[in-house]
Amino acid sequence: MKAKLLIASTLLGLTCLAGVARAAAPPVEVVKRYVSIDNVCAWPNLTVMPDGTIMAVIFNQPSHARMVGDVDCWASADGSVWTKAGTAAVHEGLANRMNVAAGRASSGELVVLASGWSLREGGKGGVHDLNAVLPAISSRSRDGKTWAVSKEAFPTLDSASSPLIPFGDILPAEDGSLRATGYEARRPKPDGVVMLRSDDDGKTWTLVSRISEEHNETAILHLGKGVWLAAARRGSKKPGAVDLFRSEDDGKSWKAAGQIGGLLELPGHLLRLKDGRILYTAGNRTKGKYGVVMQLSSDEGATWTEPASLVSDLVSGDCGYPSSVQRPDGLIVTAYYSNGTLAHQRYHMATVIWNVPARNP
Repeated sequence: MKAKLLIASTLLGLTCLAGVARAAAPPVEVVKRYVSIDNVCAWPNLTVMPDGTIMAVIFNQPSHARMVGDVDCWASADGSVWTKAGTAAVHEGLANRMNVAAGRASSGELVVLASGWSLREGGKGGVHDLNAVLPAISSRSRDGKTWAVSKEAFPTLDSASSPLIPFGDILPAEDGSLRATGYEARRPKPDGVVMLRSDDDGKTWTLVSRISEEHNETAILHLGKGVWLAAARRGSKKPGAVDLFRSEDDGKSWKAAGQIGGLLELPGHLLRLKDGRILYTAGNRTKGKYGVVMQLSSDEGATWTEPASLVSDLVSGDCGYPSSVQRPDGLIVTAYYSNGTLAHQRYHMATVIWNVPARNP
């Protein structure tokens, strides 16, 4: 019988939304953990394809944007073994493609929005200096191997000092369009995040609304009937945390709904589970607890459990950016990145396959 690790840790002293979380952290049953893709910084994004294949879209270099690199696509049947399928966004010249949003179009195609940086010569070992943010391109594929690319994908906002940077999941809206988020790098001014829409299955995008003037990397979830949640990472605000926003008019307007999770638990990801609960996962950059935490909501994001630790043995806060999907058997696959564990001291994409207790009737 395969050994299973049962973790029932509750992180104390953390607030959720406008007060204390309603319920204690659920026990987390970790089934398997893997070093899935080695020597990459990754920042993974997972999408389940129509045939059940899980696609992971990653940055393929062991660097925070300072190396020439591309956005690769890897495939897995169940989250345990991964095989490279192809390259969704290829760099040109001294540059990279690395910041992504990804999701499935109504056609069944995988859509990847990929920004990146132009670079300047500098450093050693292939490491360069950052120059400027590149406009996002849109790539679409049915199999992860061959890709159709649109270079004029994202709009340019007058308020931005650089092109919009895509992040998180691409999801269908109530009106049939696709939705994604992009954030503005307006430094030294605060960052800002917007919702965008595509009416041609991800080829081109236009502005829908502004979610916040002071946040950047933002995960979204459509709850149905035009109701959305957005988990937005604070930009220049200190200390670092994630705030929730809510829309009840299919993303046209947004209202702040309070902080989710604890300080230094960022950025986050939202997923609707098969039993109706909402799963929130986030990177944990708290010293001594580096890894990934999770929370659950049984009331459409109004209240949340306390955070529970899913992974807590990474070597530094250079980690996280989780993305989760649920398998047909109910197990959850969460991918994240790390610059190392005690047993594997190198950048990599890791995968944890896990479960939580069933929802009470």
